[in-house]
Amino acid sequence: MESIPFEHGLMLAATLFCLGLIGVMTRRNIVFVLMSLEIMLNASGLAFIVSGSRWGGADGQVMFLMILTLAAAEVAVGLGLIIQLYKRFKTIDIDVLSALKG
Repeated sequence: MESIPFEHGLMLAATLFCLGLIGVMTRRNIVFVLMSLEIMLNASGLAFIVSGSRWGGADGQVMFLMILTLAAAEVAVGLGLIIQLYKRFKTIDIDVLSALKG
């Protein structure tokens, strides 16, 4: 059975991470920002899996499980914030958050 080369896996993870970063920096909708953060977390998890596969250890898989747990907590808190912001301001635009100052 032939496996994917180490460099290809890391290039895929880097590409996904950059796409997620661009989404976080350019989007104004909070839902799309959360989706971009999920892409970034999954890209870092992919890098851990590829690295763990390269060196033959289970450390990458353990780190990926921790990243999945972090992502689930981030989604739960993020969706709670989105619901509260929508109730208060009737929009999910990130620029509304500046109204929360002072």
